[in-house]
Amino acid sequence: MRRLMMMAGALGVALVMSSGAFAQVPPDPNNPNEKVPEKMTFLPYGEPINLATAKKVADAAVAEATKRGWDMCIAVVSPSGDLVYFEKMDGCQYASVDISQHKARAAARFRRPTVVFERLLGKGAFFSYLPTLGDAFIASRGGNPLVVGGKIIGAIGASNGTGSQDDTISLAGAAALK
Repeated sequence: MRRLMMMAGALGVALVMSSGAFAQVPPDPNNPNEKVPEKMTFLPYGEPINLATAKKVADAAVAEATKRGWDMCIAVVSPSGDLVYFEKMDGCQYASVDISQHKARAAARFRRPTVVFERLLGKGAFFSYLPTLGDAFIASRGGNPLVVGGKIIGAIGASNGTGSQDDTISLAGAAALK
């Protein structure tokens, strides 16, 4: 029993001595994430995109891709990120099927273009937390929210080209709503 009491005491001392490891890290004035904004700046969600509108968006994206001679995968999702419409052009690589949907899902769920994440990761260590945001996160341009009346009704994602090509095509699709 005495031995058990000695071990418990030693464990208690060790825990008290190591409590400094659990101390809060002081704020870093150089970290832009330390600044607390006054208000939230996200666009609100609206009624989910319907099939006819999703097809109109995808058709505009496909028309732009065809005009430029780029084969693309185009995904249109609802605000929740669920697939509403998908189109795969003949020369599109198989990986781009999932990537286009992933880009659209991220743009819808995070309410911002995926290029924002790409640019933030490029700013360095202060944004290294971004990949921990879940399976919807992707830091590759080509996903853009679809906005009608100041509300997000869904998003479009394009994949198969360079990031800039994907973004050009998804923006062309989004422009069909204006």
